[in-house]
Amino acid sequence: MRLAVLASGYGSNLQAIIDAIEREEIAGQVQVVISDVEDAYALERAKKHGIENLYINPREYKDREAFDRVIVALLLERQIELVVLAGFMRLLSPFFVRKFRGKIINIHPSLLPAFPGLNGVQKALSYGVRVSGVTVHFVDEGLDTGPIILQDSVPVLDDDTEHTLHERIHRVEHRLYPRAIQLFIEQKLRLEGRRCIHIEG
Repeated sequence: MRLAVLASGYGSNLQAIIDAIEREEIAGQVQVVISDVEDAYALERAKKHGIENLYINPREYKDREAFDRVIVALLLERQIELVVLAGFMRLLSPFFVRKFRGKIINIHPSLLPAFPGLNGVQKALSYGVRVSGVTVHFVDEGLDTGPIILQDSVPVLDDDTEHTLHERIHRVEHRLYPRAIQLFIEQKLRLEGRRCIHIEG
């Protein structure tokens, strides 16, 4: 399957996906990595693995949809079958979601619907929850509101800082995201309204 990864930062989930592909745990290939940040390390990771990497400057476009139209055109040209958001810090426009509905997934560092949006780990610590976690979900027009594919919990320890909790959450993300991608590739996910049904066999 032809994958595209959109990333804004360090790209640790991108690396986990690339590593899983190289271990043949994902039956797909990352065709292109696109970033809205010129010096995002995710682009360097793509370069090291011989993957096409593109920086697109959002300030060159009048609004969110104009920016997204450029990305959508690039994805369609490359016949992308699944769009993977890996730390992409922009909310996709309704135009983008319509073009790839049911074919965009995201990962979030909390047990959604708790603590959507930015700073999920910080919010969890501030709220004093005993359990946080990771959610992989389909993307819809809302902010972290799409149907949930996979979730896993991460206990919050009394001496946790944002850094230590994030580190443990990252380890779960790096395991969960490749698994969710492979479930999609194997066509083992079916959407029924808000629910994502896992198909056995």
